[in-house]
Amino acid sequence: MKRSYYIYNNGNLKRKDNSIEFVDEEGSKRYIPIETVGEIYVMSDMDFNTNIINFLSQYGIVVHFFNYYSFYTGSFEPRKKLVSGNLLINQTQHYMDNSKRLSLAQKFIDGASYNIYRNLRYYNGRGKDVKSYMNKIEAFRKDIYKTQSIKELMGYEGNIRKTYYQAWNIMVDQEINFEKRVKQPPDNMINTLISYINTLVYTKTLGAIYNTQLNPTISYLHEPSERRFSLSLDISEIFKPLIADRLIFSLLNKRQITEKSFTKNLNYLHLKKEASKTIAAELEGKLQTTIKHKDLNKNVSYEYMLKLECYKIIKHLLGEKEYEPFKIWW
Repeated sequence: MKRSYYIYNNGNLKRKDNSIEFVDEEGSKRYIPIETVGEIYVMSDMDFNTNIINFLSQYGIVVHFFNYYSFYTGSFEPRKKLVSGNLLINQTQHYMDNSKRLSLAQKFIDGASYNIYRNLRYYNGRGKDVKSYMNKIEAFRKDIYKTQSIKELMGYEGNIRKTYYQAWNIMVDQEINFEKRVKQPPDNMINTLISYINTLVYTKTLGAIYNTQLNPTISYLHEPSERRFSLSLDISEIFKPLIADRLIFSLLNKRQITEKSFTKNLNYLHLKKEASKTIAAELEGKLQTTIKHKDLNKNVSYEYMLKLECYKIIKHLLGEKEYEPFKIWW
């Protein structure tokens, strides 16, 4: 079974026969059989050469890069082998047609906001009084399909998330004093944590898209632009409540992540290495969580559901089946 590898030490990555050889700064070597690698996360300074890049490309392995502050800087994505001119034309046409684009964008927000609501309902049923926030979000959700533009839709999405984040102080069993979402840069430990884990979900979604015929740069909710894979942003919106947010609640409520997990004199902007390792391990565990799929009648992992969402979008774009967003059903 293929898995994700996270590299936290500085060093050199090279090819050694049919394995990846990692040599750290002390000269210690580790060998990773190429057949076991799903994707690689480089969380350190790393030297490469064209030989290893060609090797990774041959096996379709995506590499994600993060800087010292655990901020995502980009991905190396090999040339896609799964391509379809017909799908690309339809994917583009659905963006160019305002009605078709808005319809897809509304479905993304419908799925995301429903999953947000389910998170609130979960904690409300466990003694956390967030009913008033649930009611507000339910009211916002009723108007999603009444919106006439992407801008108006994004306004509702912003109100839903603002309301949702206001409830976090109640749901989290730490004194987090979380008032609002700040991204560039994050201004406290919660915003740093959200940014980091959301980015990990984004990269997982990007990996799922790469293994389909979808073009990751053509999106519907988020505006396509230079230097980003905006379709990954669209799809990850749906799954952040299930994967990212629930992971954050668990890490904080189990006190696996606290203020001590961050560098205080950097305004909590820097996530310490051990904390980053903890998050990665817990995320990988959550992604392998399986649930009985209501349509497929078999157990599927959270990670595989990302790929299933891509397939559903493909069928919609090709006119085979109307797209319905993933919604938590259990």
